[in-house]
Order: sequence, then C-alpha cells, then structure tokens
Amino acid sequence: MSISPLASDKLYRFSTLALLDPSIKSTKQLTPLNEIVGQERAQQAVEFAMSMKDKGYNIYAIGRNGLGKRTMVMRYLDRYDPNGHHQLFDWCYVVNFDDARTPKVLKLPRGQAQTFKTDIENLMKRLVKALPLAFDNELYYSRAEKLKTQLAEKQESALGQITKEAAAKQISLSINPQGSYELVAMNGEEPHTESSFAELSAKEQATLEKNIGLLESKLREVVRKFTAWEESYSDKQQKHDEQVAQEVLVHLLEPIKTGYAELPEVKAHLNEMHKDILENLDIFLEQNEEQVALSYASLAKKMPRRYQVNVLVNHGDIPMPIVIEESPNYHNIFGYIENATYKGTIFSDFSLIRPGSLHKANGGVLMIDAIKVLEQPYVWDGLKRALRSRKLSLSSLEREVTLSGTISLDPEAIPLDVKIILFGDYQTYQLLQHYDPEFKELFRVTADFEDEMPRTDASEVQYAKFISSIVLGNKMLHCDRGAIKRIIEFSARQADAQNKLSLHSADIANLLRESNYVAKSSKATMIRATHVKQALHNHELRVCRLRDHVMQSFVNGTTLIDTRDSVVGQINALSVVATSDHQFGAPSRITASVSLGEGAVFDIERKVELGGQIHSKGVMILTAYLATIFGQTDKIPLTTHLTFEQNYSGVDGDSASMAELCAIVSAFAKVPLRQDVAITGSMSQFGQAQPIGGVNEKIEGFFDVCKIKGRHKGQGVIIPRTNVQNLMLRADIVDAVSKGEFSIWAIEHVDQAVEILTGIPAGERDFEFEDYPKESLYALADARLQKLRDHVKRTQKAKV
Repeated sequence: MSISPLASDKLYRFSTLALLDPSIKSTKQLTPLNEIVGQERAQQAVEFAMSMKDKGYNIYAIGRNGLGKRTMVMRYLDRYDPNGHHQLFDWCYVVNFDDARTPKVLKLPRGQAQTFKTDIENLMKRLVKALPLAFDNELYYSRAEKLKTQLAEKQESALGQITKEAAAKQISLSINPQGSYELVAMNGEEPHTESSFAELSAKEQATLEKNIGLLESKLREVVRKFTAWEESYSDKQQKHDEQVAQEVLVHLLEPIKTGYAELPEVKAHLNEMHKDILENLDIFLEQNEEQVALSYASLAKKMPRRYQVNVLVNHGDIPMPIVIEESPNYHNIFGYIENATYKGTIFSDFSLIRPGSLHKANGGVLMIDAIKVLEQPYVWDGLKRALRSRKLSLSSLEREVTLSGTISLDPEAIPLDVKIILFGDYQTYQLLQHYDPEFKELFRVTADFEDEMPRTDASEVQYAKFISSIVLGNKMLHCDRGAIKRIIEFSARQADAQNKLSLHSADIANLLRESNYVAKSSKATMIRATHVKQALHNHELRVCRLRDHVMQSFVNGTTLIDTRDSVVGQINALSVVATSDHQFGAPSRITASVSLGEGAVFDIERKVELGGQIHSKGVMILTAYLATIFGQTDKIPLTTHLTFEQNYSGVDGDSASMAELCAIVSAFAKVPLRQDVAITGSMSQFGQAQPIGGVNEKIEGFFDVCKIKGRHKGQGVIIPRTNVQNLMLRADIVDAVSKGEFSIWAIEHVDQAVEILTGIPAGERDFEFEDYPKESLYALADARLQKLRDHVKRTQKAKV
C-alpha cells in the first residue's frame, strides 16, 4: 500500500472571517462583547448560584489561570440586578454602656451610617461647648451657692449647739491639724495640762470625762448627719446639674432622636447615650483632668471616645458590593481590633475595630483565590465557620492561636449574607472535595471554565468581537481585518487544533498589548497582521534561550543525529521540551539491539529509572504487538535492548512507542530505517496509531534540525492521522511542503510507518498458512527468527 504525504492545505487553517460583514475593516466597527466568549456553561452556573438565596450556594470557579474567570464573573456581576434580593445595610459599632467590653452593632439602611456618624460628631461638638456654658452663668452659680450655703448653715448650727453645750461644761470643741474634731477639758481660758488635770479631785475628773464622753457621742451623731447632709447636697447638686444639662440635651439630642425614630436600635442607643451623658458630665465639664484626657485620646477627632460611632461598612449608593481580596490573610478577611497607646497605657475600644473583606462584601459577593486562602493559617476554618453560622464574629487571631486569657473586646456578631466565589484549579478542587467533607455543603455550585471553544465561521465572528472588547478595554490601537485573522490563527495554534480556539484570554490580551507596542513603535495608526507577526517573533526571541541551546548541540555535533542515509535498528523519534512559558520540539535517537534470548524487550530507560510509568506502559504495549506478529507459533528467540541515546534527564510518555517498534522490527529483519524521516505517535496492542500532544512543535523541531544538518527533498515526519486536525504549522514548513521539499505522512497503523521508513510493505500474516507474503518486511524478519529458532533447536539437540 502506498501512503501519500499530506497536501499543504491540511497543515494550517487560515481564518477567513467568512460571516463577518466585508464592510467591517477593523475592530473599531465591531460591537465589543460584554461577556467572555465561549464560557456559557460557567456563566449559567454563576447565574444559578446568584439566584439561590439558600445557605451553601457559594461558587468554586474551576479553570487554569488566564481563562478570564474573574473577568467573566465581574462582567456578569456588573450587569446583575439584585432586584430586591440583596437588601443592603450599613453597619456600625458603638459602645455598650452596660458593658464596654462587648461593643454593640447598629444596623442602618444603606448610606445612612456616615450620616449618623456625622450627626453624633456634630452633637458632641455642640455639647462640648454648650454644656460648660450652661454651667458658667450667674443663675447656676447662685443656685449652687444657695445649696452650699444651706449645707454650711446646717453644719454650723449643729456644731454651734454642741460647742455651746460643751462650753457650759468647761469643755472646748476644736479642730486638730489633721482636720478632725476634738473635745478638750478647759482650765479657765486654757486647756487642762496633765499636771493641772491631775490636781483636780477624782470627782471632778470623773465628771469631765463623763461629759466629754457624752459630748463625743453627740458629736459622732452630728458628724453622721454631716455625711447624710453632704450626700443630700450632692444629690441636689447632681439633680441641679442634670436639670441644667437636660435642658441642653433635650434641645440638641431630641431632633436627632426624631430623625432616627423609625430605627428602634438606633433610637435605643440614643436614649442610652442621653442617660450616660447625664451620668458622666465631668467628661464635658473637665472636672477630672486625667479621666477627661483619656476619654479624648482619639486617633481621629477630638471628641469623647465613649460617644463616637465607628462606621464599619458604609455602602453608599452601590447596588451590590463586589469585593476582590488579593491578600486573604486572617485580618484582611475577618477584620481586627487595633490597640492605641496613650501616656504609656495600651488600650482598645469599639472605635478601634477595623473591617475585613467579609464586612465590606456583606450583602454582595467576595472573590478570593482558593490557593491563597489555603496558604494562610486559620483562614479556611474561619471562612467555613462564618458561612455555616451566617454570622461574622470578630475575634482576635492572637487569642485563637494562643488560647490566651488576655482581656480583649468581644464585639457583637454581625449577620452575614454573602456569596463567596473561590477561583482555583481542578487539582485544588479535587483535594477539597476529598479531604474536607464540609466543602460540598458550603460550595454547592461549580463553575467549570472551558479551555477551548469550537472554531466555526460564527465563532470566529464572536472571537473578533472578543478581540475588540480587549482593545477597547485597554485603550489600544484598533486591529485591522488582517490582524484579527492572525490573532484567531494564533488562538487555534494555542489550542493545538484547527477546529478549536483557545479561551486563554490572558495570552490573547498579552499578544494584543505587544502588537500594540510594535504598531506604536512603527508610528502606525492601526495594528496590522505584520505587527502581530513581529510581536510573536519578539516574544519567541525572549523565551527561546533553551531551544537555541538545544539546537546548538545539533550544530556542533554534541547531540548525535542523522538526517540522511539508512541505519538498522536506529530511528529518529520526536519529543517536546517544555519550560514555564515556552515549549519546543527536538528529535531524539532511539536504538534497538538484539541478541539471542527469550523474546523480552529490555527497556534500559526503565531499568536505570530514567523512564516514567507511561513510557514503560508504551514499551509493554509494543512488546505485546511484537508477540502478536512474531510469536503466534513459537517464542521469539531474541532479547531486545531499547534505549533513548544521549538521554540523561528522563523520559516519559508513550508517543515514541511506534518509533520503538519500528526500530525493533528493523533490528529483527536487519533492514535499515530512513534517517531523514522522523516519527511520533503511540500505538495500541493491535498496532493502531494513536494521537499524541505537541505535534506542531515536534514537526517544527525536526524541520529545524534538518535545516541545520542540510535539507533535501526526502525529509519528513510521520504522525498519526488523528493528529491532522491539530496541525497549525509555521509558514516556512507549509511553504516547504507545498514545494515538495518536506513531507508529512499521516498514518492509521504502525505497518504504514514501517513501509515508509523501509520502503518495504510490512505484510499481513495469513494464519491459514501461517506465513507472511514474500518480500514483505515481516516475512524477512520472521524468516530470520525462524532460522534462529532452528539454530537453537539444533544446538539443544546436539547438547542432549
């Protein structure tokens, strides 16, 4: 059977934009897409999750980086209408007047938190001025003086009565230097001394002592009355102060209460504030300097900290909060409580509570990278806890980590209504599914992003609009029709398929940016196909250092390769070398040597642990095929040693299994293989050619080596026919094929490869006669194997 090489039109599919109106000459005339092209499945998943209000309908967006996952979600959310599904609130923390350690949460309608904060700040500014003025006037002073005078008169009257009674009994009432009252027996006008008191008769002494004792009892009773009178005076003074302050507060605070009458929580807080201000007037009247100084130790404005409003979240007029957290550590997600220092004292209060991403996204959507979340300690557990309870508790990370009993704030929890969108790859998704049983319950919706989309005339038009949206979004020069076509062809090459387009939008965006740079550098007014081509060339120059290094080894002969002649048991296979941002193809020499044995295929790569499991599987499959074609009636009397020459870094994959089989058959039959033809492709146990990856890079790699070693018309590459749909080859290779200077054969069975490489038909065994057709390659190999079998039998018989 004769296998014809592929025609040049099978090697590259040009974009025609057949369905795009011929009058459209550039992206300027195209309507940009407001969604990411080709991701309908993922978009439907997001739409479903957003419409479900039940617990657990959060989203895990699966896909490689650069597919535009975040862009698609953002574009959908930008046009998403909550339509009353998400009722937004502003959230504030205020002091709990009953227990300052547990700050209270106030919920206000969207956009009112900042207004409330401003109202309270204005109130405090007015109170700081109005209250001292209310206490600094003649009316207040006269009333206060009257109360003080009444107290003094009562005290003087009581003391005067005791003093008079004591004088009648020759006893004096005085105040000692320590401020205590003292009763002293008098000797005329002078107090008794010890000697003068001793001169008195016993009866006189006893009388004086008795009278002093009685007077002391009365004095104690009067002092007790003093305390009660002073408390009464303080109460009256306090009531007086409260009455004065009340008049000020009613005038200033009542309008605010009226303005928030429809918000019971806010009104209750204002009433408690009213009561607390009356009980803590000294803060405003500056009667205790240290206490006042601490109460004003604010990081923001000079007003009593006790009455501040800490606006945690103020949504303003946005329809729905959308928050992207780039650094999802514990504090950034859940918020934290700051500490302040004043005169060497560290303190914290409700005004130092700071919001996290969950606070800001409450009522909307929070988008996070899954891997970043899992890398941060305690974040994943905290996130699950918040989603389970639907409450956002702000607890200190230090307390959670150290289990410390240190006194800290315990703010009231905030009700949580948020959609979490995790962006991650499939491997992370599998790990979470397998190791975290709660993951399925909390992230019930999977948005699976496609890597590729079908390439049709209609989808090319959609892709052109997608290119237009990137151009407009990044304010680039517009692309003409030729540039659009070249970018679509690049996308097909990225997808490794003629009938598919890559959805890796980051690659397209980067190509457009670099093409825009080239166009502007050449003073062009529009991006053209030549600019795209130059941008691709520039990019390849930046990333191809390793490829150039490998190709140099073919130039100087360090890596041995033949691209002419024919050799027994030696063949050129093709492999792909990949770096983080570039991959390229290069040929590898495979050799097979045989010796008398039991029919085993000895894989040297596997034996020295340079071959991977998939490569070993390929060797076992070709061994099974060898047994099928040569071992039907008797054992194969040869042992084969198979290796990749000059391989020092390992090999994996089964794309060399057809090449290895050809080398072994060549060694069996002692028929040389063409060295100007390379082959790639895996095979089944029945010899069918199976598709492989990187076919474009492999062909281009061999073509480049042929240029290095010297070109001639017989050179070419054998590939599986199922890989024809993947061909998007370089223009120089397409041109060489069209001129008949290079050939690409697409085969369906390994027997076809054998025929191309040896020029001899492989042959098909007729099992009725158990023989291959004469002059076929398998017949030659089988004849040689039979001779060896006969030789082995004669040797064994001679030994017996």
